[in-house]
Amino acid sequence: MSSTHAFQPWDVLSSVPLLSAPPWLEISRQEVRLPGGKVLSDFYRVGLPDFTLVVPVVPGGEVVMVRGYKHGLGCVSLGLPGGLLEPGEAPLEGARRELLEETGYTAERWAPLGSFVVDANRHCGTLHAFLALDARPDRPAADDETERLAVCLMDRGTLTRALAAGEVHGLASACALGLGLLRGW
Repeated sequence: MSSTHAFQPWDVLSSVPLLSAPPWLEISRQEVRLPGGKVLSDFYRVGLPDFTLVVPVVPGGEVVMVRGYKHGLGCVSLGLPGGLLEPGEAPLEGARRELLEETGYTAERWAPLGSFVVDANRHCGTLHAFLALDARPDRPAADDETERLAVCLMDRGTLTRALAAGEVHGLASACALGLGLLRGW
């Protein structure tokens, strides 16, 4: 392969929507021309909404986690508080809202951990991760029958063991936790 074609964008020749269920999911089949001229008639793009996850750390160093049933997995999973961004909502504001809704906690000190596309080949939404330091309970978590969550505080050792044991099923939560650990909360 010629190096001149190695990093050129693909030309989208056509895009046919196959499924549109806003704000949850958009699937399209694209016909694309590669930089070398080859045409692919069946490239599938999966559009999912942007979402946020928070690594909330209390003054003693424990992380505020949530445990709940995830229907897509069909099981109970441990994860970080977070959720979809509202239309026009900035990622940090969404992170603050989700932390309060799901856990009842607030935090004064926030640091971005980065934004990452979940699947660079298909798109599949963008994760906006944040570290929230000095998190403290402010009020009871919101009651949402579609998302029953138990709040639990975990020290670094317990959290590391839970990750190693596969209790955190979501790649986005595992990624954000790793980024938080790199920050050395």
